[in-house]
Amino acid sequence: MNVIFVMLPLALVMAGLFVWACVRAIRQGEFDDLETPALRAVFDDDD
Repeated sequence: MNVIFVMLPLALVMAGLFVWACVRAIRQGEFDDLETPALRAVFDDDD
């Protein structure tokens, strides 16, 4: 039963960090262009 007093706050802190990282990435525009990176691999020209 004592383990829950350690694991529950730890899990909540980790979940908060993941939500913060996701919100930060969205605000910085990491997910704005989803198609161009995939097309770069198809049209890669080696000169």
